[in-house]
Amino acid sequence: MRALVFVSGSLLFAQANEPVQGTLPLSLKHAVDIALTPEGSPRIAIAVETIKQAEMRKAEARAALLPDLEASLNDRRQTTNLHAFGFNFAIPIPGLSIPSIVGPFSVFDARATASQTVFDFSSIKRYQASKVNINAAKDDFDTTKNQVADQVARAYAVTLRADAALETARANIELSQALLKTAQDQKDAGTGTGIEVVRAQVQLTNDKQRLVVAQDDRRRAALNLLRTMGLKLDGQVELTDKLSYHAAEIGTIEAALADARKTRAELKAQQDRESSARLSYDATKWERLPSVGASADYGSIGSQLIGSMPTYTYGLSVRVPVFDGGRRDARKIESLSQYRQERTRTRDVEQQVELDVRLAFDSVRSAATEVETAQDGVQLAEQEVAQARRRYEAGVTNSIEVTDAQTRLDRARNNHINALYDYNVARIDLATATGRIREYVNQ
Repeated sequence: MRALVFVSGSLLFAQANEPVQGTLPLSLKHAVDIALTPEGSPRIAIAVETIKQAEMRKAEARAALLPDLEASLNDRRQTTNLHAFGFNFAIPIPGLSIPSIVGPFSVFDARATASQTVFDFSSIKRYQASKVNINAAKDDFDTTKNQVADQVARAYAVTLRADAALETARANIELSQALLKTAQDQKDAGTGTGIEVVRAQVQLTNDKQRLVVAQDDRRRAALNLLRTMGLKLDGQVELTDKLSYHAAEIGTIEAALADARKTRAELKAQQDRESSARLSYDATKWERLPSVGASADYGSIGSQLIGSMPTYTYGLSVRVPVFDGGRRDARKIESLSQYRQERTRTRDVEQQVELDVRLAFDSVRSAATEVETAQDGVQLAEQEVAQARRRYEAGVTNSIEVTDAQTRLDRARNNHINALYDYNVARIDLATATGRIREYVNQ
């Protein structure tokens, strides 16, 4: 399939958000370009937001390794009950006593506080895991774009098949009308019979019914294509490509498998998730290590702003985990299980990638053979119809032979359309299986 229309970003945005006015010429590349904009397929917009969320989780993990700065300003007036702090004894001096209520007095304190993690191996590992999660989110985004391109390409191929079936239905009507005219002319000339005219009319009526069905299938296919692209459903599209056969060199199965293992975004994303799970397990495992932190504050304190005196505090702290009731061990076992799960999923994705490539590779080769056979069938059926018409017009045979040949031609044309559709879908399958579906639609 050839991409025939270049689409700018502004045009894609407008088409994805406004009703299509008139009929929109649409190539496969054009359709995929529209769907891959954030305003096109909803899945693309969701994937974009997923990347943003992963980036914010990375920022949160990095914050544990960065300084924490705070500033405070306190100005209060208070009284204090000294008895509440244990000052409730008597002084053995006549005339002297400790009052129970002190104040009111003022306290002014302006202070800056800072804390910094000097060493925490667990937090470092969590930050590394968050960075890997961003790569996984980006690979998932590529996966989503490939999946959307695959869906649009399939919907486009279905619409192409509907277009071809509609053209075939119209061609069958033209042939039936010509045969009806021939039957009517022969009856008028006295060389034909009324039953042959009726037989031709029945065939024409059947072909008209098939045309109605083909038109309905075309409308359904176009609506599904618009929905897959994320466009409004009140528009009309005219496909600029045709359902056709272009023999392609697909290489060897070994090369296709090697290509898929390098380019399949699903496999890359799963490998990133496995790496993230391993780092998360390491982070939980190394929670047993001591962590070192630093803190400091500096400010001015006094009974009021004027006359307050500067004070400061600074120091280091070492935190040594000893016992937390088994929560740390439970998290360690849980994270190890999650890591094993991701390793199993990676092996499963690898096997699925290989299966996809092998099935698609075989489908392309068998579909190519199917197309060649169907093409021969159409040529033979057309020759049969031409010979039957000549025999009928010459009065050698009746219209039954022509009707039978016409039925076989209709079946041969449908077989050819289905073979072309199967071949194009097989090409889509192979491009998707090797991770190159977007390159395929841009050809």
